[in-house]
Order: sequence, then structure tokens, then C-alpha cells
Amino acid sequence: MIQLTIMLARVSSVNRGVERCGFNNNHNNRCLSYEVIYRELERQKYAAGTIKIYRMIYNGLVKYMSSQEITTFDEKVCLDYLYFRTGCIKDGIYGKGNQKVNQVLKPLEVLMHYIDTGNVEYRIRPRLAPYCCPKQFIEEFNQLQNEFEERHYASATIKCNIQKIKKFLVFLDSEGINSSEEIDASIITKFLKKYEGNKPKYVSTIICVLRNYFTFLYVQGYTSKNKSVVLPKIRIMRNAFIPYTWKQEDVRKLLSVIDRGDAKGKRDYAILLLVVRLGLRVSDIRNMRLANIYWKRKLIILDQTKTKNRIELPLLDDIGWAIIDYLQNGRPKTTCDRIFVRHRAPYEAVGENESFYRELHRYMVAGNIEMPLDSHCGLHSLRSTLARNMLEAETPLPIISETLGHKCIHTTSIYLKIDLEGLRKCALDPEEVFQS
Repeated sequence: MIQLTIMLARVSSVNRGVERCGFNNNHNNRCLSYEVIYRELERQKYAAGTIKIYRMIYNGLVKYMSSQEITTFDEKVCLDYLYFRTGCIKDGIYGKGNQKVNQVLKPLEVLMHYIDTGNVEYRIRPRLAPYCCPKQFIEEFNQLQNEFEERHYASATIKCNIQKIKKFLVFLDSEGINSSEEIDASIITKFLKKYEGNKPKYVSTIICVLRNYFTFLYVQGYTSKNKSVVLPKIRIMRNAFIPYTWKQEDVRKLLSVIDRGDAKGKRDYAILLLVVRLGLRVSDIRNMRLANIYWKRKLIILDQTKTKNRIELPLLDDIGWAIIDYLQNGRPKTTCDRIFVRHRAPYEAVGENESFYRELHRYMVAGNIEMPLDSHCGLHSLRSTLARNMLEAETPLPIISETLGHKCIHTTSIYLKIDLEGLRKCALDPEEVFQS
């Protein structure tokens, strides 16, 4: 447990030009100064009402800690004070809370993060408790993460693999497995049975992750045999599914219901146009900067987040004007270099996991657009729709592949299945076949 005064000494090294907050050990003046946080919240354009709530929570915290003769602020004190204010019992700072709980907990989270790092920012609370790797697997788990980093895997790939390995290690611990060497076919089979009700493609992903992990354990000397040989083989046809696509009328409805007089509406309209007209991935939209737009050449040039390949796309007139309208009349004042930013303080880049699904769903409801029950209808489905439209216009597959930013044309070939008119042209007359 780190004394608050020590932690504040750590953050005092951060040059902010203002005095750090801290406890004064004088009993007559034992209070916590939060001026740094208040000033930073004002700079980040937090609403006056929000800052007022922060003041109320912090003032209450000072009184609570004084009454309890507490001089150290940590997670336990945070949760005790939360219970004191709301009656809510939590065993950690994770999971959702109601409005009353969040109103108290958010300022406390900001305070804890500031004490630890010297930065005033609110980070999205994790849904689950922090992962605690079983101690018997810590060494190989940490080495696996380092290997992923050294191989420069995409963050999404690392996250996907690590999540599945975490579940496997927790399962091993629950089964009394004390080392990686003890893993055998019966344990692996028992683990895979947990996924019996899942789709074959998902099960195949689990098996692929385990196969790579077992190979890693063998190569690094944690096991004497490669356990991957006992894993079953599931044959999944490449591109076996048919992408969902929108009707043209529904796309028009979607764009028409957006309130372009609203600041956030201007942002969402520009984002949706980039997907509908150019097929940009949401990851590339999140990371797009002004430097990626070449106004005089009417081009958008960027390095794709997923493939790392550079892509050049035309800056169409409607997209250009939508971006200009957003920059001039909708975008909050911020030092962030991303084009599209959050519309709630702090006005920074949107999160790396932001898919804009909530915004899309809201506009679909507003436009009375029927949502498919058996398909996930996210922004990616609008990319599929663009591919179908290009196919119907008889655009060559290599051009579609280049437009969508695919590394391999085989990835693009999946969209041939949704070109119904093109498939009809390929249809054979059975009589002609038999006559020949």
C-alpha cells in the first residue's frame, strides 16, 4: 500500500506548472486539494455541472477520510467510500453501475488514475475483474505475450489470442493442473466440450489458438511433447458464409435520417459516407488524420490499420463537403489530430474498440429499417453493399479488391456470391447440358 504523499511525490515530477494535490498533515488543514483535476477538466471542456459533481464527491471524500482517520487513498478506500455514499458493495473497480454509482465512482477513478500517472483522464471501466494468471503458468503466459509483441501482431490479433488462452489457463487451474507438462488429451477434450454448442467457425478458431499455444510451449521447452497433435481438425470452407448487404433504398433512408444540423450528426454523416461510398474500414476511419486528405489532388491516402498497406481513394465531392462541414461547424475544439473525435468530454480520439454500432443502430431505428435477425448488421455490412454495387456495375474484381483494401483478391471473391445478377448470367440450362 503506497502512502498518498509518496504517490503524489511521484506525479509531482510531471510538469504541469501547478502545485500537486496532497494531504496536509496539519489537523486543522487536513484536506485534499483537487485544483489540478478541476483545471484539467475545465481545459478538456467538461460541463460546469459535471465539475460541480466532482467537487461534491471530492469534498465528501475529504470529510469521510478525516472522520475515519484515513491518510492513505487506495482502491479499498475508494470502494468503502462508494458503499458509504451509495450502499453499493463492489469487490473491485470493474463492471457496470447504475447512475448513482457511476456518479460517485467516476470521479474516484479519475483521482486514482491521476495519483498513479499524473494524467487527468477517465478510462472506460473494464467489464470483468482484472485477470489473475494461475501462478503455475505465469512464466509461459508472460513469455507468450512478449513473443506476440516481438512478432508485431496486430493488437486485435493479440487480444483475440490472449482472451482464449486466459480461459484455457483458468480451466487448467480449476482442474488441478500444476504445470503445462501435465496437459493431456483428456483435459483438452474436456475443455473443448465447453464449446459444443458454438458455431464450427468459432470452435475452429479456439482450436487454432490452442494449436499455436501448444506448439509455443513445446518449442520453448515447457513441454516434452507437442500437445497440438491431439487436437481435432475441423475443416471450414473458406468464405463459406454470405455477407449481408443493404437494399439501396435502406442506404438512402439511413443517410437521410441523420440530423446534419447537429454536431454529432455531422460527424456520423461523414463517417457513414466514407463507408458507403468508399468502403473504408472503421479502424481506418478512427485513425484518419487531416494529413491523410490531399484536398488539391482530391485524394485520401492512408496506411491501413489492418493490412499496413497504403491505399489511395478518391475524395468524392459529397465526402469532402461533409468533412469540411464537420470540421468547421461540428467538431469540438481539441488538440487531437484525428479527424473524428469524441463528442463528450474529454474531446479526444474515439476508443480503439469503437465500432459506431450504437450510432448505426439508432439511425436504423429512426429510419424504420428492418434489421436481419440472423446477421450482425454493423458498418462492415456497408462495405459488403459497396462491393455488391460495384459487381452489379460490372467493375473488375481487382479494382474492387483495391478499393476495399484487400491484400489478396481471394478475399474479395467472397462477394461474387452476393452478385445475384452475375450468378444468373452464369446459370446453365439443364437441357443444353444433357443434349451436349
